[in-house]
This record gives sequence, C-alpha cells and structure tokens, in this order.
Amino acid sequence: MSSMPLKNFLTNKRVAVIGAAGSIGSALAKTIAKQKPKQLLILDQDETGIFELYEELKDKCKVDYIIASIRDQQKLFDVFGEYKPQIVYHAAAYKHVALMERFPQEAIKTNVEGTKNVIAAAKFAKAEKMVFISSDKAVNPKCVMGKTKLEGEKMCLEEQGMTKFIVVRFGNVMASRGSLLPIWNKQIAENKNLTVTHPKMERYMMGIYDAVDLVLEASRTGNGGEKFILDMGQPVKIAEFAKTIIRISGKPLGITYTNPKQGEKFSEELMTKEEGRLAVKKGNLWIIYPKDTSSGKTEN
Repeated sequence: MSSMPLKNFLTNKRVAVIGAAGSIGSALAKTIAKQKPKQLLILDQDETGIFELYEELKDKCKVDYIIASIRDQQKLFDVFGEYKPQIVYHAAAYKHVALMERFPQEAIKTNVEGTKNVIAAAKFAKAEKMVFISSDKAVNPKCVMGKTKLEGEKMCLEEQGMTKFIVVRFGNVMASRGSLLPIWNKQIAENKNLTVTHPKMERYMMGIYDAVDLVLEASRTGNGGEKFILDMGQPVKIAEFAKTIIRISGKPLGITYTNPKQGEKFSEELMTKEEGRLAVKKGNLWIIYPKDTSSGKTEN
C-alpha cells in the first residue's frame, strides 16, 4: 500500500483499539500486535470476544483489556487517563442497516454519542492520532447507520488540534461478521439456495486485511483532517458474486431473491461529487484532504 513498510511504525507506541472484539477491530489488533507496541489496549463491551482475543495476543506483545461501552464517557476518561494511548483506532459501532432502521436511537447512542465520547477521551489523553472507521454508507446516506457514520465523520474532522483525527471509509468487508460470505457459507453447508436481495444490487468489496492495511496506512501518513478510501475498482454485482460462490461450492444450488431491506441502496458511493473533486490518488488510495491543503489534482 505504500513504499514505506507498515510493519514497525507502531513499535514502542501505546495503542488502543476501541471495538476490538469486532471483525475489523480484532484483525487490526492482531496485526498491531506483530509490531510489538509498547502497550496494546483492547476495549469492547463483548466480554467473550475480548477474552478470546486476549488469549490469542497475550504472548505476542504487552496487551491489556477493558470491558466497557463507548456510551460510558466517564469510563473512557478513566481508561484513557490511565493508559494514555498515543494512537487510537475507533472501530466500535452498530453496523447492520436493517437493525438500525428498526432501532435508530440505539444507533445514535453508540455511533454518534459513543463516538463523541471516544473523541473527548482521545483529546483528554492527548493522543497523537485517532482514526475513525467509517463506511461508504455515509456518502449521501439513505439509512440510519449511514447517517450516524456521517455524523461521526463530521465530528472527527471538526476536532483538529493537539490530537489529529483521521477518517477511513470502507466498502463491504467480505469476511466480516454478519457479511455475505459467512451467511452464504452457512447456506451452502445446509444445501440451501444463496439469498440475494435483488438482481441489481451491487457493492464495493474488500478483504478484511485490505481494510486493516488501509487503517494502518491512514494512521501512519495522516496529518489530521483527511479521509482515506481504498480504490476498490468497480462495484461487484452481488448476484454474479453469488453465482461464482455456487460454482466454487460444486453444489447444485440456486439464488433466492429476498427484496431490499429498508434503508438499503442498490449501489453505494465512495465519495460525494464534491469529495471527488478534492480527492488525490496515491497508489491504490484516494485521499480527501482538508480544503485548505488539497491541490484537488490526481497524483500517482
């Protein structure tokens, strides 16, 4: 992803992964542990996920764990005051579109108010950088989840000071919890047709460690105020992807169309039109700089 290796820039740093029990958070923590940070703090409200992650990492680096919710601001202040992380990765969120359409207040409490608490705690601890993990659903959002992620982006980008805030925007992460592949694998194992919402549905797809590399690159090179987006090529037609998975399975399965859920778009976007004018291409990344620092030109 860059000419400079990512493998050691967190060595001897105090690093915190918030939402460490999730798919992205745990993959991020595992990759960070290889860099031998001075201390790795993993925080999540999911006790089972944190227990399993800690057991995997405890012999790889100096790691400690905290069971806490990002909704609890005082707890975050206590934790950040004690551990004083220099680099903070904020991966905690409610992400399922249909569920958040049904429970919008829960999305607001975690994705907006919780993010506000993490921002405040990072500033309180005088962290060097905080990376906020967002979603392509924050672009011209139609769903509650996307709207709360967009609000998180805005809060981070407005908070530039001693702590530098950086946004990373993902497409669909293929092997993440609750994503297509685990669902389809279960359906294949049960000899059931693969479910797809609509023949026209398409998404930008990325692997989980592509996502991790993007987050690490953003934290290494970001100076505050940027949005980092991986160039994922053309969006993938979900029905065609399902047909490929069926062929690979070798089973005589079909596709069952279930109709889009409330809040779902047929196509996602990586950037707004205005962001597209400001975005600079560097390698396989699009970087949207703050308006006062962006040349608005594409670089290779």
